[in-house]
Amino acid sequence: MMNAERKRKEMQNKYQKPTGSYISFMSNKVKSQGGINLAQGIPGFDPPKELTNILSEISNHKIHQYAPGNGNNELLDVLVKKYQKEYNFSKEDFLVTQGGTEALSLLYIYFNKIIPKPFAALAFDPVYESYKYLPGIFNTDFISFSFNKDSSIDFKKLESTCKEGNVKVIFLGSPGNPFGKIWLKDEMLSLIQLSKKLKVYIVLDAVYRELYFEEAPYIPLDQFNPYLFYTNSFSKLFSITGWRIGYMIAHQDHMEKIKSIHDYTGLCAPSILQQAIVEYLKQYDFGNEYISGLRNKLSYSFSLLANELKNLGFKIPETKGGYFVWAQLPEKFMNGFKFTIDLYDEQKVAVIPGEHFSENAKNFIRLNIAREKKEVKEGVKRIKTFFT
Repeated sequence: MMNAERKRKEMQNKYQKPTGSYISFMSNKVKSQGGINLAQGIPGFDPPKELTNILSEISNHKIHQYAPGNGNNELLDVLVKKYQKEYNFSKEDFLVTQGGTEALSLLYIYFNKIIPKPFAALAFDPVYESYKYLPGIFNTDFISFSFNKDSSIDFKKLESTCKEGNVKVIFLGSPGNPFGKIWLKDEMLSLIQLSKKLKVYIVLDAVYRELYFEEAPYIPLDQFNPYLFYTNSFSKLFSITGWRIGYMIAHQDHMEKIKSIHDYTGLCAPSILQQAIVEYLKQYDFGNEYISGLRNKLSYSFSLLANELKNLGFKIPETKGGYFVWAQLPEKFMNGFKFTIDLYDEQKVAVIPGEHFSENAKNFIRLNIAREKKEVKEGVKRIKTFFT
């Protein structure tokens, strides 16, 4: 009896859910116990050698103090040059931030300042964690809106949801995280039209914008207006998630007020890292060769992992870009969290339970594909062993 009771308690502890981020929970298992980390969206690739060489070369320069609050002036020039193909931007429309995450949180601080309460934020299910948890931090409501079965959007339903829930902020990414949906141009234009009609702010998170598998997504910067905000980052693009260099674009109606908040929250992004990125972008055509190679790696790993999972009975929605495979478990597995724990305990492969991103995804998992081929292949091998 004692052994049976002890085993029962051990099982309870084994499946005890974390109170914080599932991503940290599973990644910490790998850090402490080893294994294949397909959980955290962290690249397994080295940054461009040219970029790290530049960083070494300039490390003795006198650029170790605060950078300008708005961002390195040369970096702003490079960004304006890149984005002027889409809209007639000026340097004043840009702000360099401490990663894309700071850009999102800074915007939400601003929204709480200018939008009368109560109001709600909305994002599309399954939901990236920052979109989901930022509203709660600021005591505002959050609404998760589901795609149709074919991953399209019911705009009539979306409009009624926005009206009924007093939605004033919509977050989205294209490609998305954890589901790498790329929004069609017609969908984007319909969303822009809806935002103007209902006076809803759109935050377009473009971190994975250039990490598509075949066709580049349409990003509606040619429709730039006071209801559209754009955030991006160099973190995933150049495999430098620890550098924390991101940026945002906002209409002149908002940017000066956002910058004044930034002065007291983020102040500035790291000076030397901004300068290293500037030199790399200028010397190496905005890193296009590295980005092209990264796209090929992601496309290969997605195809490999998705096809092997399908052979095991998983269902994979059509995915056209991003860092992840979003996968529905075979029918015999109804509990994604239990599956995740068992997979790690038995095969030391870490993935993320779908319920972290959606209440409707308890039988889903998310797998990171931004790892070297050797690691992805080993992860596939171990997952297949788990099923035998």
